[in-house]
Amino acid sequence: MVTMQLQSRDDQPVWVRSLIGWHVVFYVLLGVTLVTALTTSDLDSRERIAFLALGVVLAVGYRVLAIPAMTSRKRLPATAYRLLMIGCVSGLVALYPQSVFILFIVSPQIWLLSGRIRDAALLSLLLLFAVGTAQLWSAGWTTDAFWDILPWMVISLVVSLMLGIWIDRVIAQSQQRAELIEELESARDELAEAHHTAGVMAERERMAREIHDTLAQGMTSVVMLAQTAAVELQRGSLEPVAGRLAAIEDTARENLAEARALVAAFTPVALTGATLAEVLRRQAERFAAETGVDVQVSLDMADDEVAALPQAQQVVLLRAAQESLANVRKHAGATSVLIRLGMSADGVGIEIRDDGSGFAVDAAGQGFGLTAMRGRVEESGGTVSVESAPGRGTRVAVLIPSTSGESS
Repeated sequence: MVTMQLQSRDDQPVWVRSLIGWHVVFYVLLGVTLVTALTTSDLDSRERIAFLALGVVLAVGYRVLAIPAMTSRKRLPATAYRLLMIGCVSGLVALYPQSVFILFIVSPQIWLLSGRIRDAALLSLLLLFAVGTAQLWSAGWTTDAFWDILPWMVISLVVSLMLGIWIDRVIAQSQQRAELIEELESARDELAEAHHTAGVMAERERMAREIHDTLAQGMTSVVMLAQTAAVELQRGSLEPVAGRLAAIEDTARENLAEARALVAAFTPVALTGATLAEVLRRQAERFAAETGVDVQVSLDMADDEVAALPQAQQVVLLRAAQESLANVRKHAGATSVLIRLGMSADGVGIEIRDDGSGFAVDAAGQGFGLTAMRGRVEESGGTVSVESAPGRGTRVAVLIPSTSGESS
């Protein structure tokens, strides 16, 4: 049934709560009808008993059949009540014609308990036919009574149909709104889940980049230093080995600090208490000590301008330099590297240039390091350009729009 399909959040039909008023009005009108008929002199004692019995049957039927049918979604109780109601109301009108005003409350019940307009229209016609017949019987089956009752019956039928169709449309619109609200809530839950999933994936990607740019590179440095120390031990050179071991210890300590910072989601340890320029110089010195490659750092901006850069920008620029140096260590075979940090009208940028073997940019696949660098820079609104050719070295340039006046 139509009214059975409209559900509230607690799985109860929305109309159940609004129908409480209908229940009250029904029982009040029925009570007034019974009191009026039982106190009038128009009925004898046997008619009063019959009238009271019909009223009680109607009241009990409404409570036992109609009200549960509005929540049970069962068609049989609803149909049984409507047929019972038509019989009881026509009997009440036959015994006491003035009780016809009870139609104002029972006619809407037919529509509220119907699933289709056709069924409700047929039952409304049956109700008015039965009540009209009861009035005609009470009037003695006269022709004058028929013509007196007929206009009233036609008007009642039209009003009943109009009211019923209006009720049906209200219920249909309420059902559509309830379904729309349910769809919106479902879409909201799905969107929240999608945002959560996207957030988880973004955080995983961020952690992967951080691990690659810090721990993985540090471990690579430790491995290379250990391999170099092993070769020197085989040659019997002890003094260089001591320096390699000290470098391994320093790198391991820094990796440990970076790991703790990652767990705590802090700023890179290298930038804690130091400017980007200072960190770049330390990175260059260590890289030169570990690889023997000459690394120079050039600043095209004042130290205070570097220090004024937002922390997020400094992290992006530092990671770009670290990744570029890691690629020089693994692939370039360079003898010198130049790191240039500067400011332009377009923003702040860092350039890492080496004189290594180079590669064909179009033909080379992008490893995780360069992909992670691009992702990190693009998240900051910047760009990455790579220029290289076999035998001509490599140039990596990162440019980030300047936001030095913003909070980091």
